[in-house]
Amino acid sequence: MKVLVIGGGAREHALCRSLSLDPAVSALHCAPGNAGIAEVAELHPVDALDGAAVTALARELEAGLVVVGPEAPLVAGVADAVRAAGIPVFGPSGEAARLEGSKAFAKDVMAGAGVPTARSYVCTTRAEVDEALDAFGAPYVVKDDGLAAGKGVVVTDDIDKARAHGYACERVVIEEFLDGPEVSLFAITDGTTVVPLQPAQDFKRALDGDEGPNTGGMGAYSPLPWADPKLVQEVLDTVLQPTVDEMRKRGTTFSGLLYAGLAITSRGVRVIEFNARFGDPETQVVLARLRTPLAGILLAAANGTLADLEPLRWSDDAAVTVVIASHNYPDTPRTGDPITGLDAVAAQDAPDAYVLHAGTKRESENGPVLSAGGRVLSVTATGADLAQARERAYTAVGRIGLDGSQHRTDIAAKAAAES
Repeated sequence: MKVLVIGGGAREHALCRSLSLDPAVSALHCAPGNAGIAEVAELHPVDALDGAAVTALARELEAGLVVVGPEAPLVAGVADAVRAAGIPVFGPSGEAARLEGSKAFAKDVMAGAGVPTARSYVCTTRAEVDEALDAFGAPYVVKDDGLAAGKGVVVTDDIDKARAHGYACERVVIEEFLDGPEVSLFAITDGTTVVPLQPAQDFKRALDGDEGPNTGGMGAYSPLPWADPKLVQEVLDTVLQPTVDEMRKRGTTFSGLLYAGLAITSRGVRVIEFNARFGDPETQVVLARLRTPLAGILLAAANGTLADLEPLRWSDDAAVTVVIASHNYPDTPRTGDPITGLDAVAAQDAPDAYVLHAGTKRESENGPVLSAGGRVLSVTATGADLAQARERAYTAVGRIGLDGSQHRTDIAAKAAAES
């Protein structure tokens, strides 16, 4: 099978790495990709948001499967264009991707499906924002209704900051604060059958101790030794399957990756948000533990045959990912800096630790790898337990040089100490 992956971040590098190890994949392509993905897939300079261009490329390559990675192309309807051409595609339609593209739409679906979530108000005026903030009180949770690359949410005790974010959004969802640890749970679905993956936890804040501004994610780990063993089944029964069923009832079948961001509160599991694609950086650790070849799973979702799939196989190993970000991230990042140490990681740490590229590029075929975004690299490692996986990940991080870069030093530290 020839596979085309759309996107160019660490999530797509993780997908491409897993697909490159799948014996069923005869050729692997990625558009537009990055410097790391170029080592496992052939790159094509196609605009990921252009459905016609993506479809033309898939036809030219005779792709047997197209995998749309990021949320923006999904919301833009790229999967619709590919699907209309009769090419199997992993990723929801533009209409179904509104589960991520509109927080208000997602709340409406959850209400219809009876999915437990935070109480909320949808606001379009300053008066409504003020009223909602007063109703819930601190800590304030203020979410831009549209896509914001994981950074459109403000959680703060400062009423002025909450109000400023709310006022700046054209449409905003303000909701009650959910206490308790957060969990990311992905599920692959063909619109009827839902197959959950292993849960992970990510770290959104830029600095150690969950301090600093919100980011797209600074690291992740899996499994979660502190989580109830029945958590996955509970979320499948109360969140994932009801949501997929509700979408189908509405005539908007959701097929692809449904990502539930969850809070394990004192009152039970609550949905914080839905995403319509693999999460970054959780994908890096979840796929590191997946033993079932990936292409067949994604193709079954695209073809509506997930019910025929054998149960997924998982490694008992733990996985940890540490994100190396540019100077000044999550504000406007500095780019164009050379990255060193990648060969050293490959030579000394593989296969237990490896580097997945996010914002990188080469300006010439044999030129140095340069930083090209806010989150630059995801250093991923596996081990017999979280402590070993952490140690391997941070050893590899220590070999990498990027002027002015930043990373958290406490990814999975608490979970490793307690397990």
